Amino acid sequence: MKSIIITGASKGLGNALALNYLDKGYSVYAISRTKAENLSEVTQIKCDLSDLEALKTAFFSLLNTLKATSPTSLTLINNAGSLGTVSHLENIDSDNIIQTVNLNYTAPLLLNSLFIKQTEDWKINRSIRTISSGAATSSIDGWSVYCSTKAAIDQMTRVMGVEQANKSNPVHTLSIYPGVVDTQMQGEIRKSKSEDFSNIEKFKDMKVNNELASTESVAQLVYKIDMDSSLDNGSVVSVRDY
Repeated sequence: MKSIIITGASKGLGNALALNYLDKGYSVYAISRTKAENLSEVTQIKCDLSDLEALKTAFFSLLNTLKATSPTSLTLINNAGSLGTVSHLENIDSDNIIQTVNLNYTAPLLLNSLFIKQTEDWKINRSIRTISSGAATSSIDGWSVYCSTKAAIDQMTRVMGVEQANKSNPVHTLSIYPGVVDTQMQGEIRKSKSEDFSNIEKFKDMKVNNELASTESVAQLVYKIDMDSSLDNGSVVSVRDY
């Protein structure tokens, strides 16, 4: 059985990814702050991913469980993330900065480290896919924490690709830009104040003009990228290229 771990699968893109991989015959495991009623066939682990100690404990336990099932392949999708407070950096509460950085960047860094180390003797194909954002390469006012954590995600992926290149059984890593998706995060963006986020009208217009991609269509493109064997280890790719 091919197995996959998806973080933040209780809603949005993560939920669509979980359903898509289920449909493709995968055994799906989800780590999320809440559980989703429509994922009855998914093994759901309830955990706040910004609580790093709790996450470490939950992930160790999950990997032990997975090892006993003898999967034929194992994939980790780091999907959970948050925009955090939309405001100029000096106006963002320090606790919110810490929580957002932990969720968006430190949690994937920790999970990737544990995933690579704890499965290094598993004689199967292993891969890591991390959902990033075009914000990683843009300077967007009000999004200082989000943009910087996504840029860090991309560089983490590139470095892992270099590190894994000469391993006997390398973990294949990708960072994926999903485009502008119709999720709860987009709803939060449209509630921002113009003094905190000057591009607010652009995002409102995208919703009005039906320019937001559905979570289902993006999940299918992420799967297509996941299956693309031509991509170099450590690549940063966008669904818009598919």
